[in-house]
Amino acid sequence: MEAFAQYLIAVLNLGSIYALLALGLVVVFGLLGFLNFAHGDLMALFGYCLLFQTLWGVPFWIAVPIAIVFAGLCAVAMERIAFRPLRGHSPMTLLITSFAISGALHVIFQITISPRSKPIPIPEILSGYITFGDVFIGRAQIFTIIVAVGSLLALRYFLANSRLGVALRASAADFDVARAMGIRANRVIALAFFLSGVLAGVAALLWISQRGAVFPTLGLTPMIKALIAAIIGGLSNPKGALYGGFFLGALEATLLNVLSDDLVVFRDAAVLLILVFFLVFRPNGIIATNPEPMR
Repeated sequence: MEAFAQYLIAVLNLGSIYALLALGLVVVFGLLGFLNFAHGDLMALFGYCLLFQTLWGVPFWIAVPIAIVFAGLCAVAMERIAFRPLRGHSPMTLLITSFAISGALHVIFQITISPRSKPIPIPEILSGYITFGDVFIGRAQIFTIIVAVGSLLALRYFLANSRLGVALRASAADFDVARAMGIRANRVIALAFFLSGVLAGVAALLWISQRGAVFPTLGLTPMIKALIAAIIGGLSNPKGALYGGFFLGALEATLLNVLSDDLVVFRDAAVLLILVFFLVFRPNGIIATNPEPMR
């Protein structure tokens, strides 16, 4: 029973972060039809914003929402400067542009800040463990699950009940019809990027709260995992991002439990093999729909 509880916490912990990041990818993909590889670097932007605020003496719980909004605004700026001039080009062009942005940000971080990890002071309330019998649960893990579930519910409420959320869902379903009905393209796309940045910021908070440091390539590994989760779940449907994120979290937690210490290094290789399986036999993901990207 204790082993199952630990396994369930690990699944929810990993799956929550992957689902948040994958959802940010899907929000943009639903409108523009391309994967923003620089999405993971918004996590580093959040981390450095949080780092400098703590160095300036800003309390952690005040610095966090500021850094999340900063990540969202950086995503909007990314769309305005790099992607909007290329709107109407092929998705491959936009994908290559996102690779270029990611590489440029890595270099900027290394030159202007440091190529090494920078520790971020994490509040004492997020450190240590809580015990339930023989089960040890990290406080940061509990925080991750609570914040992730709350964020997903808040996003669902926003998309279902606000005018901007309805406009975003309508545009993702059929952008040409939505635009003909008077929905402004630039505003909806900027909103999509802002939401993706906010989701990346929340995911970065959860990631950093368990590791306590930020570095230039902070978002690279979780971004790759989120991309795998989005592909497995279905790139064209937000529910697919959630399913894919928690599926990947369950898969990684299972592999950690079943593989021996000598074989655990092959966990990522096994995940990639599962991805290949989906690409071959279920290329549209768990939830298969085929949206028309904006032209």
